[in-house]
Amino acid sequence: MPHYHSSGKIPRKRHVVFNKPDGNLYAEQLISTEGFSSVYSLTYHCYPPTNVLKIDKAYSVVPEIVLNKNMQHRSFQGFKVNSEEDYVKSRKPLLINEDVYITMASPKKSMENYFFRNSDADELIFVHKGSGVLKTMFGKIYFEYGDHLIIPKGTIYQLIFNSEDNKLLIIESFSTIQFPKKYLNKNGQLLEHAPFYERDIRKPVELETIEKEGDFLILTKKQDLIYPYHYATHPFDVVGWDGYLYPFAFSIHDFEPITGRLHQPPPVHQTFEANNFVICAFVPRLYDYHPKAVPAPYNHSNVDSDEVLYYVDGEFMSRKNVTEGQFTLHPIGIPHGPHPGAVEKSIGAKKTNELAVMIDTFNPLKITSEALKVEDKNYFRSWIE
Repeated sequence: MPHYHSSGKIPRKRHVVFNKPDGNLYAEQLISTEGFSSVYSLTYHCYPPTNVLKIDKAYSVVPEIVLNKNMQHRSFQGFKVNSEEDYVKSRKPLLINEDVYITMASPKKSMENYFFRNSDADELIFVHKGSGVLKTMFGKIYFEYGDHLIIPKGTIYQLIFNSEDNKLLIIESFSTIQFPKKYLNKNGQLLEHAPFYERDIRKPVELETIEKEGDFLILTKKQDLIYPYHYATHPFDVVGWDGYLYPFAFSIHDFEPITGRLHQPPPVHQTFEANNFVICAFVPRLYDYHPKAVPAPYNHSNVDSDEVLYYVDGEFMSRKNVTEGQFTLHPIGIPHGPHPGAVEKSIGAKKTNELAVMIDTFNPLKITSEALKVEDKNYFRSWIE
């Protein structure tokens, strides 16, 4: 995770008197993980963050699973998922298991009148189309095409978009999303051979203290229910904070690919990991430079993981008829590989311009009704000449 950071006004010591200009105390809040045993941040509020006015009736957002078990290569057109005016309504889970939800969202409107909090999962929002600002009590993160927005569990946020044409890949992780351990030294610093560096991590900026009373709606997601909480004070009333737990952004365009004389396997493309799944980034890069190298990936049998590839942009040497926002699912138990002609076509090629996000899960994925609505039902036959 990102290293220690602070913003705004904080007292010299923790858990001491910290007075507002009117003599009253700021309200200190500890936001901790794994009880008190892992990373945390301390925030200082103008008002206690506990002032609940009322709670409206909860409503369900349980994904409708239509295939609990899958043994077929499948493809889904993510850009054909129905768009919605509202951000929360636009979130359509496609592939899920007990560790992760893989969701597509096409919201048209900003979250002007409410806030959102996922109390179950860390979120990674990959911005495929659109730009704007992610607002939290930690400050603002300006985002654009290609950004990964990492939002820790329990973080209250608003997404403000610059247009109505927004396409988001959302990965909900029921464990902490973190940097791969293989990239870190014993002190948690990114190693010299890692494909990105701390300078590439964009922290929140422009801390804005909104000291307001009123009725502020926070839609809180817990166990596939949305609980509409009304608070008496604005959630972004923080005057200062410090710690290790906060949202951040990382652009896929800042990932520096690892290449070699012969074909490199997917782990060299890894960006993040969590319990029972990993996330990778395929970016423009030079191909293998052995004189007899075959750049196209070899046939592969997944014996431990379901592989989901989300296509962002560019041409893919191993696949035909790839479109923006397309998902492919290659499940545990059966081999997949390059489409006919792709191997021969790749020989002698010097570079690729492909851009994609991959999620490998070590438990099988279940398929929702939203996914089947946008499925290419003949994909499993695409290896036939």
